[in-house]
Amino acid sequence: MAKRTLLYKDAGVDIEAGERFVQLIKPLAQRTFTPGVKGDLGGFAALFTPDLSAYERPVLVASTDGVGTKLKVASLMGRYDTIGIDLVAMCVNDVVVTGAVPLFFLDYFATARLDVERGVEIMKGVAQGCLEAGCALVGGETAEMPGFYPAGEFEMAGFVVGVVDEAKIVDGTSILPGDAIIGLASQGLHSNGYSLAKRVLLDELKLGLADKVAGLEAPLGEELLRPTRIYVKTILSLLQSFHIKGMAHITGGGMPGNIIRILPPGSKAVIEKGRWEIPPIFKVIEQGRVPEEEMWRTFNNGIGMAVVVDSSEAEGIAQEAQKLGEKAFVMGEVIAGQGVEIV
Repeated sequence: MAKRTLLYKDAGVDIEAGERFVQLIKPLAQRTFTPGVKGDLGGFAALFTPDLSAYERPVLVASTDGVGTKLKVASLMGRYDTIGIDLVAMCVNDVVVTGAVPLFFLDYFATARLDVERGVEIMKGVAQGCLEAGCALVGGETAEMPGFYPAGEFEMAGFVVGVVDEAKIVDGTSILPGDAIIGLASQGLHSNGYSLAKRVLLDELKLGLADKVAGLEAPLGEELLRPTRIYVKTILSLLQSFHIKGMAHITGGGMPGNIIRILPPGSKAVIEKGRWEIPPIFKVIEQGRVPEEEMWRTFNNGIGMAVVVDSSEAEGIAQEAQKLGEKAFVMGEVIAGQGVEIV
């Protein structure tokens, strides 16, 4: 009797599903295309011709990041249309703090078995994030890895490249004692601290994702899936009118762990926590016996971006940010010293 042949599909990899997936997401990516994009999705590599006519000495700026344990919340909720926004946000916010304009974005999506419908929902979010950031989704990689990822599990990573004129790089080196620190509000947890948040909310406090919790505007799961805010267009607009000395994207490590990355030697950031209202979701998490110090070290506590400017420009830049749709606060100052202090 002839032995049955084995196909790649028998091992858990469906080439046809992958090809169908690419065809379905092509229109999503094409919506994000900018004039620099050459060709279409599906090539071995993406081609992009940047317009560098406005740059005397262009410097490329690159970043890569992921979404982390927030993916698990999306899986538990069965909702996948926002985590792609998170993926883009975590990358583009990291390059815009240097003053760079994001040019193009690529994604990596790996799973045990490709669920085409779920994948398309994820890519809708990626495309939306690219539109919000003004960059092109030029390609990516979809990997089916049966036996490596458990059934139903998946992972995502993003990659972005931007450009800034060397003379206009924002790196914090000009920060001085007396400068003011502006905070731009977050949209909840963004994409950090979810391992602790999930442990506290679901395991310790025994809450369900469908629960309506006192103080929260939406059911718990909806609050946790609020996408990371993309600050790119606001920051690039502010840079046209103000001299920004330093910017910090408030991600893992909270304000202490991120603002310190832009402070020159001899400078200390003092943040006054009473300058803005901490969103209720953080107060719910704190009820799960999380010390206040840990809250500041793990979560953004309502501030997604910190901007350091000369004190004479503080009120003006905060007001302009408000006009651009942000909630902005003069939340602290730079003094002589070292580190970051929350008072």
